Amino acid sequence: MQLVKTGLCAFGMSGKIFHAPFLKEHPGFFLSAVVERSKEDSKEKYPEATIYRSVEEMLEHADIDLVVVNTPVQTHFEYVKMALEAGKNVIVEKPFTVNVSEAEELVRLAEEKGLFLSVYQNRRFDRDYLQVQKIMNEGKLGSIKEAEIRFDRFRTEPSGKAHKENPDATGSGSLHDLGSHLIDQATQYFGFPEKLFADVFSMKGKDFANDYFEIILYYPDELRVRLKSSVFTKEAHYAYAIHGEKGSFLQKRTDNQENELASGAIPEYGKEWTQPIGEPDGILNFLNDNKETERVVTSSEAGNYMNYYQQIYEFIVFGYALPSPAEEIIRNMKIIDAALESSNTEKVVYL
Repeated sequence: MQLVKTGLCAFGMSGKIFHAPFLKEHPGFFLSAVVERSKEDSKEKYPEATIYRSVEEMLEHADIDLVVVNTPVQTHFEYVKMALEAGKNVIVEKPFTVNVSEAEELVRLAEEKGLFLSVYQNRRFDRDYLQVQKIMNEGKLGSIKEAEIRFDRFRTEPSGKAHKENPDATGSGSLHDLGSHLIDQATQYFGFPEKLFADVFSMKGKDFANDYFEIILYYPDELRVRLKSSVFTKEAHYAYAIHGEKGSFLQKRTDNQENELASGAIPEYGKEWTQPIGEPDGILNFLNDNKETERVVTSSEAGNYMNYYQQIYEFIVFGYALPSPAEEIIRNMKIIDAALESSNTEKVVYL
């Protein structure tokens, strides 16, 4: 089996939960290098990985084919560019970059170098996202007319992470952090919108980056899609509300991979490693032969972030489709940039 030697640019939460476990368990990857600037936390679980004290040192000395850039978003442009110029293929955490111009420059560089660049849009592999996709594909709702996708939290106190909460740090705030997930899901479901209107601000006050946003996406055929996030939501809403000409589907956010991984779960290759949910997590109400049919629904497909890395491997070895290629994610960056413009000008922005 072809082995893809991989280097990880950081070993914080992202490295420990979303990347290192999958690189270790997938037989086609070998985690051979990890950047830890002062600690050696990776040694316990990944003793075969050489620790480097900087990304520059890793790129200069490590024998690697693939680099995972999972550092704060403000450093993505610098490190992705550095890796590409060193001749390495790249996976970069979401959000891709802080703005569209940076993203476009990196895509051009990857094309010039003949390298691939993929953005880690892991929420495409969430249980709840896949269930909504399944219900819409079945056609029970008819033509979709309205949809709302939410990602709410109750985090009223500052986290202390400047790269996420400093209002003067470009790319900080919920719009880039959680918005990159919701926007990606909307464009995957419905395509690229014609225009948008957005409200983006900080509920915690002007000393903090945005922690609330609401974006209305305007599509042809009278379709409206609303994306919303707040950190002052103690009681959860349905994460997805899909309304069509024949019915509605409401879906809770029930994917628990992040929590299970944080608790030490091992994402076994080729298996559904997550715990099954214990109760229904959705409501489907639709007209069937003009008769109202309402039922509670349990998500039928377990989410699995391993499938992202499996698709990366299949692209490398077999030439199959690359998951979330960077040139595709530029569309999402355009929506983020337009949402900020709309909120600042209080106007609809055409895309």
